[in-house]
Amino acid sequence: MSETAPLQKLVDASYIDVAIFELRPDYRAVLLAVDGLVPGASNHASEALLQRAEASARQALQAQKVEALSHVAAWRETYQAFGAKPNRTRNSLEALLRRAATGLPRVNQLTDTYNAISVLHQIPLGGEDLAHYSGPPRLIRATGEEPFDTAANGEPVIEYPDRGEVIWCDDDGVTCRRWNWRQGRRTRLRDETTTALFILDALDPVTSEALQGAADELATHLSGLGPDITITDHLINKTTLT
Repeated sequence: MSETAPLQKLVDASYIDVAIFELRPDYRAVLLAVDGLVPGASNHASEALLQRAEASARQALQAQKVEALSHVAAWRETYQAFGAKPNRTRNSLEALLRRAATGLPRVNQLTDTYNAISVLHQIPLGGEDLAHYSGPPRLIRATGEEPFDTAANGEPVIEYPDRGEVIWCDDDGVTCRRWNWRQGRRTRLRDETTTALFILDALDPVTSEALQGAADELATHLSGLGPDITITDHLINKTTLT
């Protein structure tokens, strides 16, 4: 992909099943696709962004526990609603916030950037390698037959989601289980990733404007990760289905 049109076509073809909005009518997502990334190790810019995110998390957690933060609490409630146990399978935002006190992971420029934006804006944010996607992304409630390519004890293994579990998937199977808990091996970001998809999730009380603000800041930082970056995004909410 080197033009905006293919990226826009992919994000416009993304799909959220009506059953998701029956579960959480307030759910919104921004899908942001980017091409032209130049892979690179963590650097001064990504380090500064991570340090800013860590300081933000420490400040937010001075007076309350992670699970009491409004958006974290909303996701914990949602996990319970589709049968997941939030103390055992934490949404990606909560998992990152719990690491922020001792230090967020340093992986590479791309992963560092989106992890920092997730913490700074207190929203779950996942990243996928579009080169390994098959068809557009879809958010559905699982039948339990969708394959999930993951690892157990250091070895690759195929698992299957629970029936009714909320999953992101493509034509070949699950890309992320339990809405925003664990991403699969097949579509995970790699050190050599040049084209990527980012999914930014929001529930009330996060506003659509705040969600778009997070997407805009992510896009700003991604635009510096190559000389010929192409970025497009797409907001999906309940009203876009009608």
